[in-house]
Amino acid sequence: MTIRDVQPPELLSPWRTPERAALQKAARDFARDVVLPVADELDPQKAEMPRELIEQLAEQGWFGITVSADHGGLGLGVFEYCLVSEELARSWLSVGSILARGQGLGTQVLDDDRRAGLLRRSAAGDWIGSIALSEPTAGSDLAGVETQAVRDGDDWVLTGHKRWAGNALAADFVEVLARVREPEEGESRSAGLEPFLVVKERGTFPDGMSGTPIDKIGYHGFLTWDLQLDGLRVPDSDRLTGLYGDEGADADAGGFASVQRGLNIARVHTAARAVGVARAAVEDCTLYLQEREQFGHPISDFQALRFALADMAAEVAQARAFWQQVAHLLDEGEPAEQESAAVKLLATEMAVKVTNQAMQLHGGNGYTTERRVERYWRDARLTTIFEGTSEIQRRIISDRMLPRGRS
Repeated sequence: MTIRDVQPPELLSPWRTPERAALQKAARDFARDVVLPVADELDPQKAEMPRELIEQLAEQGWFGITVSADHGGLGLGVFEYCLVSEELARSWLSVGSILARGQGLGTQVLDDDRRAGLLRRSAAGDWIGSIALSEPTAGSDLAGVETQAVRDGDDWVLTGHKRWAGNALAADFVEVLARVREPEEGESRSAGLEPFLVVKERGTFPDGMSGTPIDKIGYHGFLTWDLQLDGLRVPDSDRLTGLYGDEGADADAGGFASVQRGLNIARVHTAARAVGVARAAVEDCTLYLQEREQFGHPISDFQALRFALADMAAEVAQARAFWQQVAHLLDEGEPAEQESAAVKLLATEMAVKVTNQAMQLHGGNGYTTERRVERYWRDARLTTIFEGTSEIQRRIISDRMLPRGRS
């Protein structure tokens, strides 16, 4: 048997359309036939995905899933974006993630004509970026960002330290969140934070920016960077109205105000990617239990292992149905903040549990690099951390259910 013989789940009937089914099949075939061999070769080397693979993704139109058709995109929604990402993450988490560096990211400039051109480039996969939000002392608490942006004539001068900027060196641009002023009395701590667009050449950092790659245990495919900003000059024309490629961003709402919807989408996207990784573990275990023999039988004959696999499959199906429901809510215009936090929490914790169980079902073979299951386990572990840790998701959920306690 091969992976082609394992039947993965189809779309649930409430969300199934012929168009979505065709998109899912295209992404599933691409992930299996194109992405998986590349991942098997390059992930053990901690190597970056080749430019050729990115160009193949661009040919499919997947960097513009949520970009309007008027700007060369597919004009689809969060649901389709997550649908494709789940399939790609099933083969390599980082490929499911690189799509987020398109989708209109880095296009929220003030000039309408320039914005339209950047949207077309984003949809074509020719404007792929990086986001530098977090800092050594500001991760979950983004309102604590200390990077300073000081006006100097027609420019802003940025100084600070950013961390966890994935794909920064290979990107066409880096979005940097910086403080332009201190909050006034009575204002939110996030007041005065604005995003800036740092345009750059692929493979180099601009003057005033330097970086050191962070050596991660997983999530290979692109490098993640620790960035130092020292007198980085950014034209005022590259001050952004928002983050995450929202074509409807309100220029008067303030840069930080756009972060929440972007984070909600990112959390559902993370849930879908986590489901893809966990699905991979279930599918590989389905094959392995039938291949591996002990005591004269394939180990799939042993009830304890059969039941363990059944539990894994049920938990993946539950999380999968949940992300589809929340993606639908976002596409309907609902804020779905609590639901986005909940699905991110449940799906990512599920992925850690399922991939851990998959390693156990593989026995000693699971603790080698000879099997893909250890990759799934390493990658799943990160999903509970980025886009807001599980603890942050619990805080979001509980804060919307209960009054704040006395300090």
